[in-house]
Amino acid sequence: MENAGFFGIVFGIIARFWPVWIAMIAVGATVRLWKPRLGIFGRLFDTWVGSVGVMICLFWLFTAIFSTVVAPLDPRVQVAIMKNAVPGAIEPESGIVFLLGGDHLARDVFSRVVHGARIVLTIAPAATLIALMVGITLGLPAGYFGGRIDAFLSFLANLVLAFPVILLFYLLVTPGIMDTAIPYAMAGVLFLFPILFFATLFWTRYDLRPERLWPYLAVTLVVGAWIWVALVLRYDPLGLIAIAPNELNIFIAVVFASSPGVFRIVRGLVMDIQTRDYIAAAQTRGESPWYIMLWEILPNARGPLIVDACLRIGYTTILLGTLGFFGLGMGPESPDWGTAIKDGSQVAQLRLYFWQGVAPAVALMSLVLGLNLLADSLREESLKD
Repeated sequence: MENAGFFGIVFGIIARFWPVWIAMIAVGATVRLWKPRLGIFGRLFDTWVGSVGVMICLFWLFTAIFSTVVAPLDPRVQVAIMKNAVPGAIEPESGIVFLLGGDHLARDVFSRVVHGARIVLTIAPAATLIALMVGITLGLPAGYFGGRIDAFLSFLANLVLAFPVILLFYLLVTPGIMDTAIPYAMAGVLFLFPILFFATLFWTRYDLRPERLWPYLAVTLVVGAWIWVALVLRYDPLGLIAIAPNELNIFIAVVFASSPGVFRIVRGLVMDIQTRDYIAAAQTRGESPWYIMLWEILPNARGPLIVDACLRIGYTTILLGTLGFFGLGMGPESPDWGTAIKDGSQVAQLRLYFWQGVAPAVALMSLVLGLNLLADSLREESLKD
């Protein structure tokens, strides 16, 4: 079997990512031209930590977006002759180069790594966003009102945090639970929080301006109800939202486990910010408590929350990889990085065909590294503000 050789592999990988390089160059040119107008995003490029973090994250983001162009070969397709093929092996009939070799089921490792980025960058940011919505919606009243509300909500959060995370995920993602109504009931509750958050946000802002309030509320309720019905009841008349049951279970497990951490951060920030003079001024003006929480306190807490969101996406990425490694993630045919690492980490596979497990592990590590560097840079910039 012919082989492309070391330089052929390197230049082949670089060439495959051509749409990613074009997109990154476009972003770099935009930043250079409009940097003063980009605010904190533009200032991230003032340090090498921020620049490297942003570029790594953008690389994987554009890889996920252009995955079908970068790796046109289906990651689930099996080519019998390419079983455990070495990196750079050329498939005789089609002439396709398996740049990172083939795995034990004769699938292209490069395609599985590239398409795995789409899975990770779909679930991790979306789950983190929903967890932020849940944590913010519950953390704001807990910190602002205190008393019994704070005691009750804090008890619930501490109850979840006290449970071992891996065991919690095992209980939520195990096949016995997947087939019951429990995940859908949890999804029905958790997916209500974004709708309640945005509805309250617009209501408190435009309650005296109905000509602006009702369009915002209509869009929030219609879009929110559509997504809720599609995910929870699994009925989407438009056919635009589709999620497998195991993906929903993983999504719900991540949101459920991450929300208490966000809740505690928001609660602490609210207890600190509500002692400021501008909060007392808003109370003197007669503003409602929810207006103060959403339009006075929350904007001033955005810095730590943005940093926590970046870190939390990294933690979620690691968590997805851990679940896949233990066989609790996607299906065995899924190209997600955790499953790929598990398949390539068997003793015989790791000893003889190390690239099968190393490639997805390096991908996961680089994405988490980029998110951590981005979070560090955001933390420094938020302190300056």
